[in-house]
Amino acid sequence: MITVQEAKQLIVEHTLKCSPIIQHISASHQHVLAADVYAICNIPAFKQSSMDGYAIKFSDKDLHLNLVGEMAAGTSQNLAITTGQASRTFTGAPLPHGADTVVMQEKISLENGKLIIQDNNLSLGLNTRNEGSEIEIGALAMQKGNYLTAAAIGFLAGIGITEVLIYPLPKVSIILTGKELTKPGFPLLFGQVYESNSYSLTAALNQFGITNVSVLEADDDLEILTRVIQKALSQSDIIILTGGVSVGDYDFVLEASKLCNIEQIFHKVKQKPGKPLFFGKLNQKLIFGLPGNPSSVLSCFYNYVLPAISLFSGKQNPVKKIKAELLNDYKKPIGLTHFLKGNYNDGKATALGAQDSYRLSSFAQANCLIILDEGEEHFAKGGVVNVLLIPE
Repeated sequence: MITVQEAKQLIVEHTLKCSPIIQHISASHQHVLAADVYAICNIPAFKQSSMDGYAIKFSDKDLHLNLVGEMAAGTSQNLAITTGQASRTFTGAPLPHGADTVVMQEKISLENGKLIIQDNNLSLGLNTRNEGSEIEIGALAMQKGNYLTAAAIGFLAGIGITEVLIYPLPKVSIILTGKELTKPGFPLLFGQVYESNSYSLTAALNQFGITNVSVLEADDDLEILTRVIQKALSQSDIIILTGGVSVGDYDFVLEASKLCNIEQIFHKVKQKPGKPLFFGKLNQKLIFGLPGNPSSVLSCFYNYVLPAISLFSGKQNPVKKIKAELLNDYKKPIGLTHFLKGNYNDGKATALGAQDSYRLSSFAQANCLIILDEGEEHFAKGGVVNVLLIPE
């Protein structure tokens, strides 16, 4: 067996960032830019009013002004004003040629058809937006490596960008193994358990923006499992198997992987839960064999699979490691790193009950995994430990 840190380092060494693709911005949310983006025009493309009011020459602020025409947002007319004139204007509209300031409509009065300004705080350029004040043509809009949030997508659209070079998110196949599994909603027969791993993994992947997820099923049969793995390899970048990864009579993941020409990088990690964890690769495709117990699956997913997906897609790993004060005494055998389901709040972490790997009830309440290092046995209340914060 290898250590947790050795396993994580091997995954880093064998995970390559995927090749960038050009994609429309409408399909680029939650992706990472693979190239810098530059502005293709000035935004705004003209001097613009930021207020409903009246466009004037600032030097005319003490005059009684004649009203000439109006400029609405979206207008194509090219109105001009001269000394002694003002034009009705609206938010987002171009300023008439010759105007340099906009007076709020609440700060004027009309007497005998003349506009009188009643704003003692009026200043040159007030309530206007200069051409290129958002961004100038040729300027760097977003850098390679930037994460495309909803606001980022809106910004790119607002400056006229339609396509960007991004790192694609991987296609993922989840392979469920085990004769004992049945779907929720069906009667639970003797010897059966409800299958939950595909639901938790799919939800966790969707949270990360990965929606191209296939769920495949394989009986505890070498030939069937080999065929299912081959199918997954043909359609996905990352394959996650649950169950069948140990060395029992009905555990065929290792043998089936060999038949599929998958290179084994490691099998078995000094940890609990998830000791039988398998990691392999075929060309650029990554294969994770997770134990079947639900808590083991999620613990391994947040520790190993999600960081690998982050590397693959150019993202920052959303699972953050911090230090916290432990609020429980805890004792464990030396030799394995333990990951305890816990709650983190305000610098303190509490280990929850129901730590068995088959029990998901405590994981459903957890917001962190408390890391208890393999070389230590007793962890005293008040001591400092590392925790992994589970993305919400």
